[in-house]
Amino acid sequence: MDCDFCLPGFTLGPGPLGHLMPMYLHLDSRCQIRAAGPTLLKLMGSSAIGAPLESVFALRRPARPRRAHDLAQSMRLRMNLLKPPCTGFKGVAVPLRGGEEVLVNLSFGYAVREAVRDHGLSDTDFAPTDLVIELLYLAEAKAAVMGELEKMNLRLRGAMHQAEEQALTDTLTGLRNRRAMERQLGILIASGRPFALMHLDLDFFKAVNDTLGHGAGDHVLIEVGRMLRASVRDSDLVTRVGGDEFIILLAGITQPGPVEELGARIRENVSQPIVFEGRPCHIAASVGVVLSCDYPQPEADRLLSDVDHALYAAKRAGRGRMVIMRPDDRPGNGSMLATLPQRGVG
Repeated sequence: MDCDFCLPGFTLGPGPLGHLMPMYLHLDSRCQIRAAGPTLLKLMGSSAIGAPLESVFALRRPARPRRAHDLAQSMRLRMNLLKPPCTGFKGVAVPLRGGEEVLVNLSFGYAVREAVRDHGLSDTDFAPTDLVIELLYLAEAKAAVMGELEKMNLRLRGAMHQAEEQALTDTLTGLRNRRAMERQLGILIASGRPFALMHLDLDFFKAVNDTLGHGAGDHVLIEVGRMLRASVRDSDLVTRVGGDEFIILLAGITQPGPVEELGARIRENVSQPIVFEGRPCHIAASVGVVLSCDYPQPEADRLLSDVDHALYAAKRAGRGRMVIMRPDDRPGNGSMLATLPQRGVG
């Protein structure tokens, strides 16, 4: 690397040239490498000096130059190092000394980030006037900021999801609450899919609170919630809508039979004593039911009103019973479809 580049008035040696152009190549007329900038030499290895260009690089444009002059004739150069990681370069070549030798200036182009990573380059490997390091710093800063924004966004989404879950969940039983029930009811009505709406109220619950205290009452509600979840399908929604009242939405139900079986199973389970601090709590369940398919155009308010009437009809019939109501079965319009007592009650 002892060549000098002479310009009118001064001579530019390899050191100053390498400072200005850290990735230059000096090629003789036969395309042999006579000298290279310090950064390029770091990538190629010192054994590249004196070697043919095509033994160090795979040329893509021009594909097979016969002499250095051919490189200077090409508007743009494209080449890759032959040794891994086969870093790519783009560049330009200008003729020297009467056009026989050429000076090639290379850059990484858009692959600069990968090159810096693959070869462990730093700002000292680039010309002082090269903005690439500043651009890399900006890119890294942007990536860091975007990463933090994404993390913040994930945390916010998580917090929003948690807040929504809390807003839709009954804190005592862990069941969904009235808001969740109303939302799911609206979704089912909008979908046109048939469903059953079951309203359940605990009988004799006040006596548990009065005799054993509210701790016993809370325990009973939690256990009833557990029983209800265990009694229905995963696709069904069990909700506590207030006090000792529960509403269950059963999608896909069009006949009374499945609801009668479920209601009997629930009432049987609820009637079993629930032990609190060694003392049994005796309750029962009254249930009202409506089927959406009985309505030409189901409406949430009408369904909730009718199932409420069905529930209180079950209570008036003796408690521990289930009543399935049809739209024309409202008081004064005829009798209920079914009044089903619990075994041993009423």
